[in-house]
Amino acid sequence: MIGRLTGKVIAQEADGGIVLDVGGVGYELAAPLGTLGRSRADEAGRVTLWVHTHVREDALALFGFADEVERAAFRALIGVSNVGPKIAVAVLGALPAADLARAIARRDLSALTAISGIGKKIAERLLLELRDKLALVPSPPASPLGPGESGPRAAGEDEDRLRTALTGMGFRPAEADRVIATLGERVHAPLPELLREALALLAR
Repeated sequence: MIGRLTGKVIAQEADGGIVLDVGGVGYELAAPLGTLGRSRADEAGRVTLWVHTHVREDALALFGFADEVERAAFRALIGVSNVGPKIAVAVLGALPAADLARAIARRDLSALTAISGIGKKIAERLLLELRDKLALVPSPPASPLGPGESGPRAAGEDEDRLRTALTGMGFRPAEADRVIATLGERVHAPLPELLREALALLAR
């Protein structure tokens, strides 16, 4: 079983698929969108991906993740009834592990149903079965607002998520910034929708 790979990315597909060259051998991995943007590269440009080896009767597939936390979240997801690797990758592409854990803790059904391929029944099952299985990343310190007051959403949060996803797919930061400027207020839409629109703009 393969647990971790370090090498250079030689190809990446629009759906997040990656070919990683490790010592002259190209490993093909499926990965959530934005994985490379969340991964760290060394001085030689090599990235380390944590790997889940998925074995079926008719196939052997590798799934790559930026860290052990995301791989653990993937394994928790595929342990849920009727949730396979394809759905798990889609979930983590839209909600990285820390965001997913917070959504589960808040019982945020809408955050899950906004993901392509996730209907209400699957979303409810995720909320139920993952309730105690994901590590919750501590929230930032509370802001000094008075009772009943609510602060604005963190500036640039959605822009940063889209920029990370696009650069992780191999686009230059300048290209990502151009698309973000073109999308304007649309940048606050769910990430899967944004990526479809961004890729269409970049293909022009």
